Amino acid sequence: MNAGDAREPGARASGPRALPYGPALPSDPAEPFDPTTPFGPADEPRPGGAARGSRPAKAADTLTAHDRSARGDAARWEPLGMAVTPVIDLRGIDKSFGSVKVLHDIAFSAYPGEVTALVGDNGAGKTTLVKCIGGIHSPDAGEYRFEGRPVRLGSPRDAAALGIEVVHQDLALCENLDIVQNLFLGRERRRGIALDESGMEELARRTLSGLSVRTMGSVRQKISTLSGGQRQTVAIARAVLWDSKLVVLDEPAAALGVAQTQQVLEIVRRLADKGLAVVLISHNMNDVFAVSDRIAALYLGRMVAQVRTADVTHRQVVELITSGVSGDLGLRR
Repeated sequence: MNAGDAREPGARASGPRALPYGPALPSDPAEPFDPTTPFGPADEPRPGGAARGSRPAKAADTLTAHDRSARGDAARWEPLGMAVTPVIDLRGIDKSFGSVKVLHDIAFSAYPGEVTALVGDNGAGKTTLVKCIGGIHSPDAGEYRFEGRPVRLGSPRDAAALGIEVVHQDLALCENLDIVQNLFLGRERRRGIALDESGMEELARRTLSGLSVRTMGSVRQKISTLSGGQRQTVAIARAVLWDSKLVVLDEPAAALGVAQTQQVLEIVRRLADKGLAVVLISHNMNDVFAVSDRIAALYLGRMVAQVRTADVTHRQVVELITSGVSGDLGLRR
């Protein structure tokens, strides 16, 4: 299977989902994510979707038991077996900087209700591709389709208007401001000529509650007082506050400890389980296999494979990252 194959998302069966650093994550409702409404009791999973199968047996030496069982048990948003239009669909994307060609004929898709892990070695082109997705760079060639429609982005503001939010590795938070001020920075709500402080506080609480965040005492805490995991949570909450359809997370757990990584991975999974398309950039294969539905592998600026996570092993993904080929997958020799 090569890049661009397997374009129809799979469905999931009922039950809790486990993540690699803590207890199982409870099932969530199937409605689209609404940041103004906190989560309520879990609903019954939607009918019509087939259960997702378990991983190949030869992945046993690299995957934990919780992950293999979770693949067949997680109850999540599902497309009822119908063909689903990807939220973002890139075709033939090229990007050069002077004489250096960074991206070569890239094909990449991300679907609603799924986590697509974008993996690759340093220098493979991940950051450049994300900047093209987020409107920071304009591709030199190729087609950019959003929800089935061709679009052309001239700036990050254009991407945000479509519902694309990118959480960069540096988070871009203001440490001297509190949580509410960071969530609404540049998009403050007003009541007449004054700021609607109470309205912004309430929406901030609801958004964090909707992400099942219970580790923050007050939405008026300054960012400088928060842990790394809490800061990452605030950055993600800011991304989903504005009716987002696609959220791109650049190494969200890179500098976090075990417990904080668990919290962030739970939030990543919850975003997809509410119907958003999530693109996760990570070098941690355990995290990738724990939360992703698809894996897209870049090698020297080329998309060498985009496959279902359940169809590949840890070793195959590492081979794709390091050499661009693994058996029948990847570059044709």
